[in-house]
Amino acid sequence: MFGKKSESWLIVGLGNPGKEYEKTRHNAGYRAIDILAAKLGCKIDKAKFQGLFGQVNYAGVKLLLLKPLTYMNLSGRSVLQLSAYYQVPPQRIIILFDDISLEPGRLRVRPDGSAGGHNGIKSIIAELGSQDFPRVKIGVGAKAHSEQDLADWVLSNFSSLEEKALQTSLENAAAAALCIIEHGVPEAANRYNGSKP
Repeated sequence: MFGKKSESWLIVGLGNPGKEYEKTRHNAGYRAIDILAAKLGCKIDKAKFQGLFGQVNYAGVKLLLLKPLTYMNLSGRSVLQLSAYYQVPPQRIIILFDDISLEPGRLRVRPDGSAGGHNGIKSIIAELGSQDFPRVKIGVGAKAHSEQDLADWVLSNFSSLEEKALQTSLENAAAAALCIIEHGVPEAANRYNGSKP
């Protein structure tokens, strides 16, 4: 087991609060963490640290699940507050978020790295002062037209075909987060990176 029993881990799903954003590409992280919470029987319903969070034990490790309510561009504020309170270092903070460089249905697990143009990740790196946190990137597809505004694209909804592919990757993203905790990032990457399942 990768996680020691005395450790706490934080899993964060990125997105924007509000009904109008629920099914948008930018909210893939929110949707993945909802699936994970349901799987673990954990309610993400405590309002604190500028977010909604829940707590559950998994394989002897304390898991904290967080949905920042700051809107995407300020996600790091919520992540920093909760991680500081529970003394969770960046290496045990797993971020689930949308990635436009991957098509719907695909995932990419990474141990660390730059923001790659993602404002939520940019905010987290700035607030934590570190980019050494594992992440699970959920494919949401590239812009349909090169001249299309990126903000409009990530705030658009999926087509019915994309939605079907996405559902599989959301399930896999939830499983990949638990795999990181139990077996480490390399094993999770080995299982979940690459082609569609």
